[in-house]
Order: sequence, then C-alpha cells, then structure tokens
Amino acid sequence: MTRYAKPTSLEDALGLLSGGTWRVLAGGTDFYPALGSRPLREDVLDINGLAALEGIEETDAHIVIGGRTSWSRLISAPLPAAFDALKAAAREVGAVQVQNAGTIAGNLCNASPAADGVPPLLVLDAEVELRSVHGSRHLPLPDFLLGNRQTARRSDELVTAIRVPKARAAGGSAFFKLGARRYLVISIAMAAVRLVAAEDGTIGEAAVAVGACSAVAMRLPLLEAALVGRRLKDGLERFVEDVHFAQLSPIDDVRGSADYRRLAAQEIVARTIAKAAGGKPTTAAAA
Repeated sequence: MTRYAKPTSLEDALGLLSGGTWRVLAGGTDFYPALGSRPLREDVLDINGLAALEGIEETDAHIVIGGRTSWSRLISAPLPAAFDALKAAAREVGAVQVQNAGTIAGNLCNASPAADGVPPLLVLDAEVELRSVHGSRHLPLPDFLLGNRQTARRSDELVTAIRVPKARAAGGSAFFKLGARRYLVISIAMAAVRLVAAEDGTIGEAAVAVGACSAVAMRLPLLEAALVGRRLKDGLERFVEDVHFAQLSPIDDVRGSADYRRLAAQEIVARTIAKAAGGKPTTAAAA
C-alpha cells in the first residue's frame, strides 16, 4: 500500500525522507502529467504544507529563493534587473494557473533539458541548497543538473532553496524562448544573457546560457570571453560566431531538427544579447 504524508514542518519532512523512498510532490504541474494513465505506486511526500520554503529573502552574501516559491510570486517580487531574465522565463512557464502552482525547485528537480528556469539561473551563477537530517550542502547549478531528468539530489534530501550570490545580482539581463507557437509551448531553443557594464562603457562581465540544445542547459564561455571589453553600443550581436556554439549537442525531435536548433540558438542568442544591452538587433541578426 502506498503512503501519503503532508508534513507542516521541515524537520518532519526530512525525517520522513530519511526513513524511506518518497516521491516528492510540490506544485504538481509536472508530477501528475508524468503519471499518464499509470496508477500511482510510490509513496508521496507532499511538501505543500511547508510554508518555511516559500518566499525570497536576503542574507549578507546571497539572494535566497525558497524552494516552494511559485513562479507568480517570483514575477511580482522586487528584484534587481539582473533577475529580469528569470522573471521573463517565469512568464513562459505554462499558463497563469501553472505559474501560480509551479515551484522553482520543482522546475529544477524535474531536470528537463527545456526547463525554462535553468538558463536564467545559470547566468546568475545560482546554487542549489539541499538539506537532509544530516545537514545541508550547496551545489552550483551545473553540478546539480547531471543530465536529462537526472539530478544530484539524494533520496533523503530536499531542495530547500536556490541561492544567487549578490555579486552576480548586477547588470541587466534578458531571456528569449523559441517555440512552435507563442504561448504554452515547450522550447525548441532558449537563451538567457546577463551583461554588466564597466565604468568606461565596455562590458565588464558577460554571462550567456542556452537551453533545450543539449542534455542540460549550459553557459557559453567562449562567447562570454568574446563579449568582455566590447562597448555596449558596438552592436554586440555581431560578435556571435559559429565557434561559440560548438559545445552544444542538440537533438532531432518533433519540435525541430538538430541543425535547426543550432541555427536557432545562434539567432536567439544574438537577439537576447542585443536586448540585454538595451539595443535592437541589426538587420544581419534579425530573422
């Protein structure tokens, strides 16, 4: 017989996780569709009673987003412009009903290559906080996401927060998602960009990430290095080159071919860079 538990304290939830294997239920926006027509045969730990995991707060070094924070709450939160890309991605997570129920930690734990929240969190150098009865640990997001539907979370752990270093909450950011239609669609490709201007008007820091074009979303370090030192008004999108995307490994599926995804990634990255810089794409970068 399957078990169902809905603890109201984090300590109780971690105690249950330490004593058996549970399927964690947060917003449920991925949980129920994944079941399909199959009967539920796993023990379910419903964490929707853990109010302590909701909301956004600041410490001396981090901006901390509780694991149960909904996309809607994130959208309405007063956050620096560096989080604009994350807010834009939040508005793309399904319809408003899904944004009201879906959680940021659930999006990460689902570990889809097309998870909208991942590229914007990558450009913020976000890390994942995991807790168990034995203590807590913090993993950089690339170390937490191991592959398609694979994470580094142990069965006795709960993702309690996502932490963004305050040093990375600087500059402006933008997000672009390409799908087969405008709304309620899984990404063909997506990009997030964060740019920080130096005092002389050049780019002092650049962070660029692409999603849905590899098993996990990833940063593009070669392109980031090519942007640093360029002037914001130089039409930065023209510095985007094929070589910057060599590390991507897109797949062929019903939404698009691998070749199309690679070309699309270059196009949307160019547009997103232009938007983050406060300008508009040149004719060469426009589709």
